[in-house]
Amino acid sequence: MGASLSGLIKLTNGGLKIIPSHLDLSRVDTQFGKGPNVLNRLNAGIIKENLNTDRPILMDSCPMLGTLSLNGIFAADRVLVPISSDFLAIKGALQMERTLKALEQVLKKRIDRRYLMTRFDGRRKMSWHIDRQLRERFGKEVCETRIAESVSVAESPSCNRDVFAHAPGSRGALDYAALLDELTTSGFMQ
Repeated sequence: MGASLSGLIKLTNGGLKIIPSHLDLSRVDTQFGKGPNVLNRLNAGIIKENLNTDRPILMDSCPMLGTLSLNGIFAADRVLVPISSDFLAIKGALQMERTLKALEQVLKKRIDRRYLMTRFDGRRKMSWHIDRQLRERFGKEVCETRIAESVSVAESPSCNRDVFAHAPGSRGALDYAALLDELTTSGFMQ
């Protein structure tokens, strides 16, 4: 895991900086261990490599709350929480909300957040039920954009491409483009 942070950053065609999820990142929890001393390592790396001076960096981390995702939260100004439209995912969102609220005491600030419905299938009652529950619980923090269940989104990682390169005219690409527009227009992503 000797890679620098700047070496992990990928630039999109639109100029966004992304640190994509990667198998090597899954080792962070075992390599860095636990405890308060490891929770600011990502933020320290961002500062050390002078990566906090221009455009924001998007970081994809696994849904489990471990060392990597907590480092992400400690380094973040904003958090986007994807929630698939099934029952267990909403429980995960509620757990994430409890974690973010608990961390406000430590961080001395509230991290701005948005909740994003993914794998949404408008033909399923469960999708609409989860959507309604999220909006009742989190209100305006739930993105208006929903990412529909999409073959193109599911296939793109196997082709080692993002959905925009794999299937630019697909429903998945259009949904993610709408999400980017929503997050940019609302000021959530600057």
